[in-house]
Amino acid sequence: MKNFLSSLLATIVGVLLISIIMILVFVGIIAASTSKEAPDVKENSLLLAKFSAPISDRADDNPFTKLMSGSPYGDNPMGLDQILKDLDKAEKDENIKGILLNLRGVSARMATLSEVRDALLDFKKSGKFIYAYADAYTQKSYYLASVADSIFMTPEGGFLFLGMSAEIMFYKKALEKIGVEMQVIRHGSYKGAVEPFLRQDLSDENREQIESYMGAIWDKYMSDVSESRNIPVEKLHTFVDELAAIDNKKLKETGLIDGLIYYDEMLSLIKKKMGVEEKEDLEAISLKKYKDVQTKEKKEYSRDKVAVIYAMGSVVDGEAGEGSIGSARIARAIRKARRDESVKAIVFRINSGGGSALASDVIHQEVKLAAEVKPVVASMGDVAASGGYYIAAPADTILASPNTITGSIGVFGLFPNIEVLLNDKIGISTDVVKTNKHSDVMSIKNPLDPAERAYIQRMVDDTYNTFVNVVAEGRSKSYEEIDAIGGGRVWAGANALELGLIDMFGGLEKSIEVAAEMAGLENYRVQSLPKLDDPMTAIMKQLTGGAAVRAERILRNELGDQYIHYKKIQEIKNMHGIQMIMPFEFEVN
Repeated sequence: MKNFLSSLLATIVGVLLISIIMILVFVGIIAASTSKEAPDVKENSLLLAKFSAPISDRADDNPFTKLMSGSPYGDNPMGLDQILKDLDKAEKDENIKGILLNLRGVSARMATLSEVRDALLDFKKSGKFIYAYADAYTQKSYYLASVADSIFMTPEGGFLFLGMSAEIMFYKKALEKIGVEMQVIRHGSYKGAVEPFLRQDLSDENREQIESYMGAIWDKYMSDVSESRNIPVEKLHTFVDELAAIDNKKLKETGLIDGLIYYDEMLSLIKKKMGVEEKEDLEAISLKKYKDVQTKEKKEYSRDKVAVIYAMGSVVDGEAGEGSIGSARIARAIRKARRDESVKAIVFRINSGGGSALASDVIHQEVKLAAEVKPVVASMGDVAASGGYYIAAPADTILASPNTITGSIGVFGLFPNIEVLLNDKIGISTDVVKTNKHSDVMSIKNPLDPAERAYIQRMVDDTYNTFVNVVAEGRSKSYEEIDAIGGGRVWAGANALELGLIDMFGGLEKSIEVAAEMAGLENYRVQSLPKLDDPMTAIMKQLTGGAAVRAERILRNELGDQYIHYKKIQEIKNMHGIQMIMPFEFEVN
């Protein structure tokens, strides 16, 4: 007994000591993060811009994010909102003479890159220079690089310039082999999200829509590169088809880059450009540190605000946090902005391929109520499709990039039947007791009978009709006009403008300007909602039941770009009810 009490006491003391140490560490981190001085930008400085970290619409600056991620030495996600502010600030900063784009890796999607690219083009209007350098260029990194005055690559680097392709995986035969039947009920021949469970290849309708929106995005890509590099689009297509960019020795001849040099030679060129002696060091500051530089521009204080509400991820029910669009959390943020008299206009920033039909409808109602009392502008990011479009529909004005993926006005329900898997494959049998004929309609061990299938089809059809009516009302069009471009079909932003699904091209900054103009504001502040947790609240959530969150952060850091596939599997596992989801993820190398 004495030994037991001694061990217990030692354990308690150990836990207390560890707790005290952890608290001191946390307090130290908070003190360091809150007391740091703003960096100083010296005269004749270079801005170093890397975009290897993921770019989200806004980033969490919580100092514990890295610590709890399981990969404390990795890069935290960058916030698009902050990048745009910093590039605008650098344009006006007399100490910043130019930008070096270090483009070794770029993980953002096309619409986001388009917004960053436009900000870099604005920066060039100041007369300052932009150089680009990389060990190797992907098509995404080259899209950013193409704005530069000069583009360089290491002599043994690689250059990817192959065009775009979409490859879809089909599971029908594999599921049949293990005895699983996917019972699909949908409305819309273009709702391709369910095709992998029904077919072994693309339907004509699905192939048509993929060719349409992928072609529109590639056309925009080639047009932008052509304009910046002064190379005709036809010639660019020839380079792609003939794989002209594979031979580094001939790469400069194509005009796609300006030289093959090593990094030390790159620095020598910049020194010469900035009038710095070769033996002297360049004055430089990273984009990551530049965000803490205080702007010299003094703005008159204004009580009036434009609220920017960020909705990123899948649309789900309840209180899901940042990275998902929890219906309760986002609806509450919209309601707060609507009731706040100092908020004169709302920008609803959406980056979502959809999700729960019920959750989408909850958010839609709040957007509709807000639009009745103050200007609401929907700003579409990389994707605002299916449920992501549903929640944007009531906005007064909708802006998107030509590269935005949108539309997908369609609905489906997915019901697995694992009867053969249970009975014939692994020898499990079941029995059931029920009060009525269809009491077990949602059981995954039985096929739907004709009456049950008809019942669910009516639910899906009703949801689709509601979807089309919602869009028709928001866009001031007839049911027939929206149905003609609906059916689950996905559109690129370039097509969406022609079809009236959006009102104009523009990114986040343009959307804020439009909202302010609609509200008659000249001087205003920008408020971001939903409010992110303060560092201490965030760390307490991590420590109290945050194992799953920490595990997810570790997976995100370890898997990198492949994390999206893991996340999609988890979302499918957690689906329930009728879904409004885009057919599949669209990525560009």
